[in-house]
Amino acid sequence: MGAITPLYAVSGFVVGLLVGITGVGGGSLMTPLLVLLFGIHPATAVGTDLLYAALTKSVGTAVHGANRSVDWRVVARLATGSVPATLLTGAVLYTCGITGNSAARLISTVLGVAVLITAVLLLGRSWLLAYFGPRLPPEGPRHAPALTVLTGVVLGVLVTLSSVGAGALGVTALFLLYPRLPTARIVGSDIAHAVPLTLLAGATHWLLGSINLHLLASLLIGSIPGIVIGSLVAVHVPERVVRSALACVLLLVGGRLVL
Repeated sequence: MGAITPLYAVSGFVVGLLVGITGVGGGSLMTPLLVLLFGIHPATAVGTDLLYAALTKSVGTAVHGANRSVDWRVVARLATGSVPATLLTGAVLYTCGITGNSAARLISTVLGVAVLITAVLLLGRSWLLAYFGPRLPPEGPRHAPALTVLTGVVLGVLVTLSSVGAGALGVTALFLLYPRLPTARIVGSDIAHAVPLTLLAGATHWLLGSINLHLLASLLIGSIPGIVIGSLVAVHVPERVVRSALACVLLLVGGRLVL
């Protein structure tokens, strides 16, 4: 697998630090960083980041599960949509030829759009929830189960193509669909769903040959201490400022990927 690459490890540390402070920035920052800064093929960047996310979020799921902050009914509904969508998207990538120029352009474009959506949600989530929250029934939309499955479909496609979307998009959708659920259960359910989603999508990329194990190891070496430190200092850092700065960076990165 080769020796650890310091630059990859440093990148993992920086992204891990941001994730620890804000809870956002894993796929939305890591994958564009690998593509734009290091020139890694988009498919390899996405596939490697998916396995990276599956490993790190498994730990988060264990913690939330132990704290009983996972609504497994919601997780099952999301997976009902995301699992077939992930498999179908993987089949499309296989048909297109994942290492070809057409697939690279498709993945870069979807990645850019997903990053832009994440940035907008970071900046406008509070306004979005404040606007739609009072207009929804207290128990949530009438067709919440079906809309949850549909959300899973969208996440399955986005995450398989870009490794982005499970966090910002998933959490925002669940807040709107299940207003009675405590925040901890919303976050825990989203993280729990992200594990099978990213694992299945990562396995699909593995079968397609778009995983770099050396890169994966280097990122994990840096990100694990980064997440720990970020989590420890989070209470001393103005999260709103960090989130706004991160959103501005993502707007620039997303625009660069799309154009």
